Order: sequence, then structure tokens, then C-alpha cells
Amino acid sequence: MKVLAINGSVRREGNCNQCLEIMKKEFKQQNIEFEIVNIGADVKPCLACYHCIETGETKCIQTKDNVNEIIDKCTEADAIILASPVYHGGIAGNMKCALDRIFLAGGCVDNQFHHKVGAAFVTLRRSGGMETYQQLLGVMNAMEMVIVTSDYWNVIHGAVPGEVNEDLEGIDVIKRLAANMSWMLKVIGKADIPSPTARQRIMMNFVR
Repeated sequence: MKVLAINGSVRREGNCNQCLEIMKKEFKQQNIEFEIVNIGADVKPCLACYHCIETGETKCIQTKDNVNEIIDKCTEADAIILASPVYHGGIAGNMKCALDRIFLAGGCVDNQFHHKVGAAFVTLRRSGGMETYQQLLGVMNAMEMVIVTSDYWNVIHGAVPGEVNEDLEGIDVIKRLAANMSWMLKVIGKADIPSPTARQRIMMNFVR
């Protein structure tokens, strides 16, 4: 079993990454493989060209960043974690650009996320945590993912890198999230029950 974490922070050693490293220890104890991929600062926005939908490809037509590589890694993984800092009350811009393309190309025709285990968390200085957390959950919800939670909302406070470690409750929430995800992966892995068949979604526009 493998968990893939998508880190939307441009700070590679920032608070999102530090939370993921804490989760990594829990996954290691559960003998679950874990990988972090960093979006970086150079990701391009979605062009709304719908090339992926029209061709049925699970790839974005843009190739000058790591979005297609991340889609491939998501396809291989059993579980996916979305981690983003809060920027002006919402998902970090580079993370939003990446998610728009990853989940459109990878999920809206041949859904590569169908029934994968998913979780999300955000780091922030002061406010906007719940709104951003709900945005990340909404992305996974639309992909028929099995969403795992902790014992509180996954919003961890800290501004400068390392400050999240002072949010003792937040760190405990993250540890429990990793434990719950590990459990869910093992439950699904043991279940001898066929899952509902994935099917092409019906899409319509409200303005013709």
C-alpha cells in the first residue's frame, strides 16, 4: 500500500512539509509506503481547453511542469493527501492551479481517483483554515474518494517554518489522521466486496 502526499507549499521545508514528515512516521510504523511530491512555484493554470475530456486522455495538454507526473503517481497510489497553506483565505495559488488540472485530466473521464482513500489538511497563520480545508475536501468528494478524517478539523496553525510544532493539538490531529488513514487502507485491502463500477459522468452546462 502506498500513500502519496501532494504538498502545495512553495516552502519545501515549510509547515506543510513538517506536518507530512510527522505523518510519515505513523505510516512507517504501519508498513505503508509514503511519498511527498511538491507542486513548486512554476505550475501553470488550467487553460479550460477541455482537451483531456474531448480526447479521453488522463493527461493535461500542458507539459512544462510536473502535473502529468503527479497524475501518474496518483494513479499508482492507494491513498492521496492534499496539503496546502492558506493564502488570503483560500488554497495557495500554485496548488489550486495544479488541482484544477490534476483532477480534471485525471478524474473527469477515466477517473483515476475512484474509491482511493483521501485526506486533506491546511496550515495557516491566523484565519481561513476551515474554508480552505473544505475546498480541498470538495475536490476529493467530486472524485468518489473515500475521505478520512481525524478527531478534529485538520487545520494546523503556524506562520514561520517549524511553528506548527507549537500547535500541540494540531500535531495530535495530524497524527490521528495518519493512523485513521492507515486503518482505512487496511480495511479496504481486506474487504472481499466488489466496489461499484466506475462510469463516465454526465456533464451539462446550464447556459446553452
